[in-house]
Amino acid sequence: MGGVNWAAVEPDDLPDGLVVADGQGRVVVFNRAAERITGRSAHRAIGVPLERALPLEDLDGRRWWPLTDPYGGLAVRTGQPERNLLLDGREVLVCARYVRERAAGPVRQVVVTLRGTEARRRTERSHAELIATVAHELRSPLTSVKGFTATLLAKWERFNDGQKRVMLETVDADADRVVRLIAELLDISRIDAGRLEIRKQRIDLAAAVRRHVAGKVAAGTPAERFDIRVAGPPAEQWGDPDKLDQVLANLLENAVRHGEGTVTIEVGPAEELVEQAGTPPRRIEGTAVTVSDQGAGIPEEAMPRVFTRFWRGSRRGGTGLGLYIVKGIVEAHGGVIRISRADGGGARFRFVLPAGVPDFML
Repeated sequence: MGGVNWAAVEPDDLPDGLVVADGQGRVVVFNRAAERITGRSAHRAIGVPLERALPLEDLDGRRWWPLTDPYGGLAVRTGQPERNLLLDGREVLVCARYVRERAAGPVRQVVVTLRGTEARRRTERSHAELIATVAHELRSPLTSVKGFTATLLAKWERFNDGQKRVMLETVDADADRVVRLIAELLDISRIDAGRLEIRKQRIDLAAAVRRHVAGKVAAGTPAERFDIRVAGPPAEQWGDPDKLDQVLANLLENAVRHGEGTVTIEVGPAEELVEQAGTPPRRIEGTAVTVSDQGAGIPEEAMPRVFTRFWRGSRRGGTGLGLYIVKGIVEAHGGVIRISRADGGGARFRFVLPAGVPDFML
């Protein structure tokens, strides 16, 4: 049978640092990733005692090898779990495995894997930034809700009906802000975990666009700001109407709030070649929706960051999570979204969704 010849995998092919010591504690393997992570060359490490080749310390400054004593101590030990250790003052993630000839027998090899801490630190910074953003965004509406409700409860009889109505409308609007933020956080957690649930049904994207534009006009945006263009016969389009409403609402809100001039929305059949790192190119045939404005647009150097978490343009408010969620929803449908400069100089967002009956209907 065919398959991967694992015996052909060399230590230098591994993405993590690999250091192996023999039964006498001398290094016999020191791969390229270990050289990169430690800043030490393999030819200086091979044949050297493990604690000299890797002079690790714990975060309290204690020498790690005498502390763990892999060749002595309890014979039932199988290794050490991954932990942060110091190597020449730099943090590295270290995991050790003790290979024995037989259960409870002497250690034949000590296998050590090394990883840098950069990826974990980026994740921790991202989580910290998310918490800080959420705390900041929640503080304002909750302070308002608490202030107005406490005032009404304490001094209800002092206010006339008009004043009470204004306060309650403010409380209602601020409560909506909190609900929207919580919904964004739930969407982000599902997108990050690859568990965003899509409930597909037959949809009419052109009708959805007209409905959203009508809502904007009813809310006070001049009708002449919008130009809807529908081209060609509609494809048989399936998607989650609620999730795609989020996409359309976000893109239209961005164009109206941050763009200028006419907001042009184009809907029509499309064919798109998608090339992503690590996957073969694929072709999407379906429906494209393009939203463009005539404002200042987004600087060329900022475009690669538009769909990342917390991105905000120079005049953007809010959490900076909306376009990250938009991208997650489009990709969960099997589609693709891109940004470019519009003909009028503003921002141009275009997403394409694959047409046809979904697999579960076949």
